[in-house]
Amino acid sequence: MAPVHLIVEKSTPMFRARCIRSRLPLLLAMGVFAAMGRGRAAPVLMPQPMDYHQRGGTLALTGGMKVEWQGAHPTVLDRAVVRFAARLTALSGWNAVPDGSPGLILRITCRSPDPDWLTIHMREHYRLRTGPQGVTLVADGPAGVLRGLSTLLQLVEPRDTGAVLSGAVVDDSPRFAWRGLLVDVSRHFMSVTALERQMDMMELTKLNVLHLHLSDGQGFRVESRLFPRLQQVAGAGGYYTRQQVRALVGYAADRGIRIVPEFDAPGHSYALLRAYPQYAAQPVTTPMDPRRVVRAALDPSNPQTYVFLAQLYHEMAGLFPDAYFHVGGDEVRPDEWTANPKISAFMKQHGYADAPALQAAFTQRVQAMLAQAGKVMMGWDELIQAPVPASIVIEPWRGSRYTAQATAAGHPVVVSAGYYLDLLLPAQEHYRVDPLDPQGNGLPPDQVAQAHASFLDAFALDPTARMTPAQDRRVMGAEAALWTEIVAEDMLDSRLWPRSAALAERFWSPASVRDADSLVMRLPVVQAELEKLGNHATLDRQRMMDRLAPHGTAPLATLLSVVSPVRNYALNHVFGPGRIPPTETPQPLDRVADIATPDSFAAAAFMRDVQAYLAGRRDLAATLRVRLELWRDNDGRLRQAARVDTALDEALPASALLAQLAQAGLDALENAHTGWQPRARDVLATARAQFAASQSILAVRTMPQPAGDLLQAVTPGIAALVAAARPGG
Repeated sequence: MAPVHLIVEKSTPMFRARCIRSRLPLLLAMGVFAAMGRGRAAPVLMPQPMDYHQRGGTLALTGGMKVEWQGAHPTVLDRAVVRFAARLTALSGWNAVPDGSPGLILRITCRSPDPDWLTIHMREHYRLRTGPQGVTLVADGPAGVLRGLSTLLQLVEPRDTGAVLSGAVVDDSPRFAWRGLLVDVSRHFMSVTALERQMDMMELTKLNVLHLHLSDGQGFRVESRLFPRLQQVAGAGGYYTRQQVRALVGYAADRGIRIVPEFDAPGHSYALLRAYPQYAAQPVTTPMDPRRVVRAALDPSNPQTYVFLAQLYHEMAGLFPDAYFHVGGDEVRPDEWTANPKISAFMKQHGYADAPALQAAFTQRVQAMLAQAGKVMMGWDELIQAPVPASIVIEPWRGSRYTAQATAAGHPVVVSAGYYLDLLLPAQEHYRVDPLDPQGNGLPPDQVAQAHASFLDAFALDPTARMTPAQDRRVMGAEAALWTEIVAEDMLDSRLWPRSAALAERFWSPASVRDADSLVMRLPVVQAELEKLGNHATLDRQRMMDRLAPHGTAPLATLLSVVSPVRNYALNHVFGPGRIPPTETPQPLDRVADIATPDSFAAAAFMRDVQAYLAGRRDLAATLRVRLELWRDNDGRLRQAARVDTALDEALPASALLAQLAQAGLDALENAHTGWQPRARDVLATARAQFAASQSILAVRTMPQPAGDLLQAVTPGIAALVAAARPGG
């Protein structure tokens, strides 16, 4: 594949864009495109623009690419165009003419240098026009150019005769200014390379904030010159040097992304307190005490605690230039303080009635020290359990009711409730939650009452919660969040994408863009594009399969294509007899369920074909039969493989159930003999019961999970076939 020759006018140097070779085999990627109708009338866009109209005609991608700048532009956009050209090459397979003769003319106007660049107010609006005469991109600022180039890539359509650029008119700007992705690098450290790769995907999907959770029980992940024991003791497993932090910030800035750091306090501080135990509310021991990892808290009655935090936060604030600084503040266990006689006496002396009141006083002092450093404080929704300054940005995570409560109290808000990717819910479950819906996410109160679990009260919906237009305006945006207790680096891409792309659309596109069926149709196309542009999801899953089944992965791959992992923290085993406590060395994540993905594209395509078949497309019977026979017969192949690769043993019950479901589907298609329907109903009941066992956090607490922690994603399609078959044939 030859590189694109990039000709840049208006006194800018000539660049030759380096080709980014596809991360997916080309035939696989094109197979996805063909299956999803990529070559049809409308290109697949995600996020969907505010205003989009197709134009007649296309532009064949041949020759070179000539960029004409209208007016001045910052050098960050020169680098953006180089990235664009390389990505265009990777997506299109476009062989540029050796002399660089222009086949595509790209005219870019950046109206303003944007004094608010890389702030919450940066200008992301753009207008894009494509057609046979070329491309015109007009943006209000540099960020708008970046967003327009990302949309332009999605207008590339592969054709048998060569890639073309679809004709379109786009007028686009985001619904929310804050569109974030939280990555927890404390529980499992993620390399700089892995984080840079996620930022490339963020740029392509128009996410603009990377929220890094940098300290927690398992590790403190940034080098400190003032407090070197933070890396010597609390940096086990890895940390970022100051130079690496600056490089990450620069890499993000080039892509119109801000990095917001989080250093959790006063709770979730075990790693920090192992390094500096003199600031702990309760004794901290070495080696790691699994019971203390999630409980250890700072001592708010010790004046030296604030001296330590002020110095540490000031040092960290100097490494992260963004205006916002997240200090956590969540899940502080009251007995960490009340069980300490000195802290109890301090509370009584100062009139703090309870732990939330003491935490509010702590929060006010931390907010003042951050304000002195020029930072806006952010924290989780527990901070509003007692009055705190209204300038603090609140991040609701336990449920949508806290968005209503925080905005009613005058706080700016960034929503993560409903967007926790580590729950392992399929994309459409997160997609249905709107940041402005106070009923969007939470546990039904009757279920909480039935469970007799008081700690779950905080997660219950408030049926009376409402939002006014003034409250809506206080919601700056939202974040997808991935906590990494059970996510190692080779799982990162798969756990983040494509679900983060779905949430990028929820945060960018108009509220009226809500069609879950359309989302499911577009996800495989978008993921195929992301993988051609550097996402490692398929590559990493293949490497994990190779480790589990070194003698051959085909039967395992077939099973994994139509199963998904159990949900709502069932895979963490945080409840019940199989609970896995935190340890000094992270648990190996090498099970079949660790490779399984929440969204099964194969199962979704099967369901669509079943629906079309039942609606009258009888010609689809043959393709349905081929798939069902593959799933049925795969059980024998997997059992044969497990004889030599014994790590596959725990997947055998799921494989057997898949075979039974597939046979039920075949029986429903044929409906040629009696007696099959009771067996089909029984196997469907088993599959549905397994889904029910992890349908909520409440269910996970009380119900055993299926063997291997795997769910049968084809269950709805099989159920539809069985239900449509007439009794008696």
